[in-house]
Amino acid sequence: MKAAVFRGLGNPLAIETVVDPEIRDGEVLLKVAYCGICGSDLHATAEGVFVVPDGTVLGHEFSGEVVKSADAAWKKGDRLTSVPVNACADEICQRLGACKNDLGILCPNNRITGLAVDVPGAYAEYVKVGARQALRLPDGVSYEEGALVEPLAVGLHAVRKAKLGVGARVLIIGAGPIGLSVAAFARLAGAREVVVSEMNATRREKSMAMGATAVIDPASADTAEAFVRIAGCPPDAIFECVGVRGLIQQCIDLSRPRGQIVVVGVCMMEDTVVPISAILKELDIQFVLGYLSEDFDIVLDAIAKKAINAMPLVSDIVGFDELPAAFEALRRPKGQIKVLIRPGV
Repeated sequence: MKAAVFRGLGNPLAIETVVDPEIRDGEVLLKVAYCGICGSDLHATAEGVFVVPDGTVLGHEFSGEVVKSADAAWKKGDRLTSVPVNACADEICQRLGACKNDLGILCPNNRITGLAVDVPGAYAEYVKVGARQALRLPDGVSYEEGALVEPLAVGLHAVRKAKLGVGARVLIIGAGPIGLSVAAFARLAGAREVVVSEMNATRREKSMAMGATAVIDPASADTAEAFVRIAGCPPDAIFECVGVRGLIQQCIDLSRPRGQIVVVGVCMMEDTVVPISAILKELDIQFVLGYLSEDFDIVLDAIAKKAINAMPLVSDIVGFDELPAAFEALRRPKGQIKVLIRPGV
């Protein structure tokens, strides 16, 4: 089969012919319909604290059709997506097909599909998944939407950890796929104001389609002043969805006393804060990672019931020929949001 393979720092992804996956008991083989390019894929192929090994096939946001099954619950033709969190090599975890300590993505030994060389991802024509991780796409949920469930689950998980009250005034820093996912679920959770601060005009426009009630261009307006003009007071909760140095402190400065900051963005370098500025406000600062398996179920239900519209996330769909250049372009995006790979193109 064809796959996009990481071949070391500084090199574009290589489109190669690789061995088709072989499934074992309790696994299913998917023909990949769509796979999203995630910010984690970009982080994992650049200099930093974590770089995937040479030969890794990336891709953990995907949907597809079952072409082979070694599990009675799944048959050829079934449509699914999957939680990309796999059990570690521990004997008990392998037997359970999941973390024995119920840590999920928090387990330091887990293997994420597409971020471990021994669990190839869906930048490929086919990908295998564990039956325990597989989730059926409801009728009316498209393959494109199925490939968006994983990033939407990240946004949902962040909103659930925030425990937003009905009528909350929310500020979201950054309107990439995760910021937009947070906007959708913050609005669904009952937030009165969902204000997105984003420098890119295209992403600001998409914010309104994903649930934002207002947007701020931080290049032309002071974010704190603009938020107060919109909402009448400082934010109750701030979601940092960019992951660059200095933003946590900026969120501290923007917050009201006894406010909440949820750090969703992945900063891969050292950062500094002034603790007294958070202490004087008695702020609640919550770091979040990924999702729970149940978040995927909630997202699928929300899409199926039309409670959220996921499709504004998609900015581009590319085939293998376009993939290496599209992947590198996302390192300095100019308005792209979620780029989906369609291996069959």
